[in-house]
Amino acid sequence: MTSKRRRLAERRKACGLSQEEFAEAVGVDRSTVQRWENGKNDPQPWQRPKIAKALEITAAELDALLVPDAFASPPQTPNAWLAATEPNSDDEFDTLELARRVAASDVGKETLNRLESAFDELAMRYPKSPPQDLLERVRKHSAYVAHLMDARMTLAEQRRLHVVGGWFQLLGATLHIDLRQEHAATARLQTATTLAQHAEHREIEAWCYETDAWRVLTDGEYGHALELSQIAQQLAPAGSSVAIQATAQEGRARARLGERPETYAAIERVQKLSGALVPRKGTEHHYQYDPGKSLAYTATTLAWVGDSAAETYAREVIARLAPADDIQKWPRRVASANIDLALALLDSDRLDEACNAAQQAILSGRVVPSNHWRALEVVKAVEARQLPEASDLREAYQGLKALESQPQSAGP
Repeated sequence: MTSKRRRLAERRKACGLSQEEFAEAVGVDRSTVQRWENGKNDPQPWQRPKIAKALEITAAELDALLVPDAFASPPQTPNAWLAATEPNSDDEFDTLELARRVAASDVGKETLNRLESAFDELAMRYPKSPPQDLLERVRKHSAYVAHLMDARMTLAEQRRLHVVGGWFQLLGATLHIDLRQEHAATARLQTATTLAQHAEHREIEAWCYETDAWRVLTDGEYGHALELSQIAQQLAPAGSSVAIQATAQEGRARARLGERPETYAAIERVQKLSGALVPRKGTEHHYQYDPGKSLAYTATTLAWVGDSAAETYAREVIARLAPADDIQKWPRRVASANIDLALALLDSDRLDEACNAAQQAILSGRVVPSNHWRALEVVKAVEARQLPEASDLREAYQGLKALESQPQSAGP
């Protein structure tokens, strides 16, 4: 059963818009506008702000216009509620139909459960899997989420779909950043933010800012990285993983800016917050902060600020996470810790150990393109000292760069 939305059409006409002009303003086809006004389809959540703007009304007023005529309250005359009237025989059936439509769904709880489980699995595989491999699976799941957006579902299911869709877009953005696919990363971050805002999910929105902070940090925009990390902290739910991660990102940015007191203050806040965190997912889940991440972030931050204590933290990360001596099985956090260790050892003039740690990090295959600049820092430091290992390190680094130049699909 469909029912027209005459009031929606009347409002459009009152604004002096034809169906074609209205469609152009909203960014859809005329046939879509016809289906909205005929009651055959509902506008998607992300289309509604544009509709309200084109019609010069509030979101609440738009919601009222979108109620089908069959369910809209009829205009009242003065004291009409006092008049004795016979009940409309259609009222009961219209009410039953509305109840059916509220409960009707082509999505279902099981589908959403599986999508959420698939996201958690991919997020836990992130530390040990090549980003291009994970990206293919993220693309397929994101496409399936987009397909479901047009299906019938309850309001609760719609919010869950927006949330899991936001998580997939966020993880996809992270993988694109790892692969230095900037435009695709930007598109996914924007989509993740939109989905998070529609679902009123501040955690995902905060992660978007934290992720972007890391991206600009790798590009050398340390002041911008600091600004983004602070916005992420403001958005983040109190005590959440993203609140801690954004604080750690602030510490990294301040370390690169040479702000030592503020850097140590950020490290202290991270340690305090992470000590109070109750884990909800696996310890290797990319969006679940854990003590291992605290160690790794502290090692990097101290290495950048030139603190010799970075060596202790880096060695603890390696001892905890490295499976024996098999560098091919390292999680990427171990490769990063070896780069931190190399920087700390160079500062203390333990040159042989520093070169060995850097060589292992580069040859492990776990340094993703977005982190190549960190490996290059060590290579340049070794070359500046004119050490005999410099040529071998440079050769290994060039091999790493050659892998980055291989064609990668960058579509979002």
